[in-house]
Amino acid sequence: WIMRTIAKLFGRSPFGPLQNHMETVAGCVRKVPELFEAVEKGDGDRLAALAQEVSQLEHHADQVKNDIRNHLPRRLFLPVDRGDLLDMLGVQDSIADAMENIGVLLTLRKLDLFESFKPQFSAFLAKNLEAFDSVQLVMREMDELLETGFGGVEADKVKNMVEDVAFKEHEADVLQKELIRRIFACEDQMTYGQFHLWNQVFQEVAKLSNLSEKLAYRMRMTLELK
Repeated sequence: WIMRTIAKLFGRSPFGPLQNHMETVAGCVRKVPELFEAVEKGDGDRLAALAQEVSQLEHHADQVKNDIRNHLPRRLFLPVDRGDLLDMLGVQDSIADAMENIGVLLTLRKLDLFESFKPQFSAFLAKNLEAFDSVQLVMREMDELLETGFGGVEADKVKNMVEDVAFKEHEADVLQKELIRRIFACEDQMTYGQFHLWNQVFQEVAKLSNLSEKLAYRMRMTLELK
């Protein structure tokens, strides 16, 4: 009975549960652009509703994470170390946490997306989303890697994909620095509270690419240990 349960949980791959969790995390991420659209339109009711949706999705991601932790056997012949799987799971969950934090911050007080930094912010957000999309693709490739014994052309492909995530994180970092310069240049348009809150929002958005890079490197380390 225990082995049947394990088989159902992991299927043909130990990455199955992580991929399932990643889909839930992605649900949180996909709501973030909608949050900022509501901010731009000054639609407080829509913003509050979206923030609640993100919070519910984050809670579901927590439940999936805990279910995986509770059912991942301590002794099982897996092609990947149990600790490595739990480490990757933790990074994925941190992404969902950061997305929930964005929703919370945006609903603390009314914020305006000023034209003076809107283009820089849009580019910054888009690049962070690209980094997440890229690392999600890497996670989807892990099944193929398992089938090839973590070697060959598939392993090289994944290593290149990991480098792509890292490059997107670097691009996001450059854009963030420009964004911060821009917001300092127009701080006289904002109250201190708005200025401080926007900086907090930027930090949470930046976690999307930072954590995506961290997750990508965790997956690459898994390859290099094989």
